[in-house]
Amino acid sequence: MNPNFSDYLPIFLLVLLRASIFVSFMPIFNSKSFPASFKIGFAVAIAIMLTPMVEIDIKNTPIPFLVIREVILGVILGSAVRVLFMAVEIAGQFMSNAMGLSLATVFNPEMGQSTEVARLYSLMATLILLSIDAHHDLIYIFVKSYEWVPVGSIDAKNLVTMVVSSGSRLFILALKIAAPLLAGMLMANLLLGFIYKAAPQMNILFISFPIYIFLGYLIMLISLPVFINTFSANFGDVKNHMLRLISAARG
Repeated sequence: MNPNFSDYLPIFLLVLLRASIFVSFMPIFNSKSFPASFKIGFAVAIAIMLTPMVEIDIKNTPIPFLVIREVILGVILGSAVRVLFMAVEIAGQFMSNAMGLSLATVFNPEMGQSTEVARLYSLMATLILLSIDAHHDLIYIFVKSYEWVPVGSIDAKNLVTMVVSSGSRLFILALKIAAPLLAGMLMANLLLGFIYKAAPQMNILFISFPIYIFLGYLIMLISLPVFINTFSANFGDVKNHMLRLISAARG
């Protein structure tokens, strides 16, 4: 007997659940300024293509457990990618604080209140991701996740343990990106401290702000190749981390 539409509908909805969550976390797609209709259409297109290739034994597994497992895997795979961009945003906040620009905040649709430096680095990270075609790799790994981790066969315990243990990567990466500017600002503070000791009558606070801004942007310009190399290298680590997460989900 040939399967009809009603046989594929539960499978389609479960596949769509994982796909829609992952798409909502993907760089570019996760932006609130990105058209919601395109996000929905892209997730539905992935689900339509994958539904005939996915097999699920719904009769032996309660639907609520299948839904919970798919939500957990979708959120964790999406977060593995989003962590890299969150690290860039945090690094931008660090640099803004060091340069004295932390008060110049604007509303960022992705992160809420954000500084211009953080938005600049986030935009550069997005352009780097597109230039190296990394979004294609993300989609490929996600599509293969249905083959490596079939719907409903997720070991959530191993996944949660691995995610908790890798949470420190976010701040380590943020410090790596911001390190050149933070080191330069530290040296500038030390030199200004010596100048103040030598000439206490100088208004060092008034002098320091333009120095911090000029030196900060100069260091940002000089260290731009370092940022590009660091981001590109760590994106390779993100892909490996996603594969490790999928391996842990298989149990």
